[in-house]
Amino acid sequence: MASQRSQLEVVSEKCIELLIRVCGISAIVFVFGIFFFVFREGAPFLSKLSLSEFLFSIRWIPTSQVQAQYGVGALIVGTLSVTVLAMIIAVPFGLGAAVFVSEFCEKKTKETLKVVIELLAAIPSVVWGFIGLGVMSPLIINTFHTPVGINMLNGALLLALMSVPIMVSIGEDALKAVPDSYREAAVALGATKWQMVYRVLLPAAKNGLLAAVLLGVGRAIGETMAVLMATGHSIRIPDSVFDPVRTLTATIAAELGETSKGSDHYQVLFLIGILLFTITFIVNLAADLIVKGIRKK
Repeated sequence: MASQRSQLEVVSEKCIELLIRVCGISAIVFVFGIFFFVFREGAPFLSKLSLSEFLFSIRWIPTSQVQAQYGVGALIVGTLSVTVLAMIIAVPFGLGAAVFVSEFCEKKTKETLKVVIELLAAIPSVVWGFIGLGVMSPLIINTFHTPVGINMLNGALLLALMSVPIMVSIGEDALKAVPDSYREAAVALGATKWQMVYRVLLPAAKNGLLAAVLLGVGRAIGETMAVLMATGHSIRIPDSVFDPVRTLTATIAAELGETSKGSDHYQVLFLIGILLFTITFIVNLAADLIVKGIRKK
């Protein structure tokens, strides 16, 4: 009986290990499968397109019957400007909220805030778009006296609100992972609560906090419906935060349903998808290098 049980345990362990391996490998396979599908649809147009014109031209006129132009320079600038502005707003609030929830909240308040933050993360992006149209736009017009409230600032505020829950959740987990002995040692040395947070917890949890910020960046870059509805959808290089812009994701969402399969316009939209893959890859690679550098120090 004992030998049979041991054999069953060995078999079950091997099955569980195999299942874990399959799950891990499947994630890689799915990512490469998605990239292959997008590349297969967009690659045929690469031979017809000037890469420099595609990346740096600001003339996006894909439906012209005379001379179609496929420059995504303004779309790249619009995407990066909205994302950067959103992170400028979201990072202080997200990490500050994570510190507050982790270190300064009482138990009942903490549970209430965590539920509220999780509900904030559960709001669909199209609802955020309605909020941008119906709430944020009049608020921006009345506060800053701008002629149009659907602009870069509107989209950035929405993206910031959508990114904060991720930052708070991951940031709080990173701060919780810091051993309590660090806190006890700081208190024993006479540090105040804020000194302990600033000089002990934040340096100790910097890898996790950086991961939280980068997940927020990924959330902002990949968002579609909210920016489609709230940024004005105008192809231009913005001069201020009150100018309307258009992002890469919003362009794909707005135009893919109106193109015929296999057309030049259709293939260029998939090239934009490849460009988005490349941008997110660069962000993740930079984050990995930064985290490795921090660990070495």
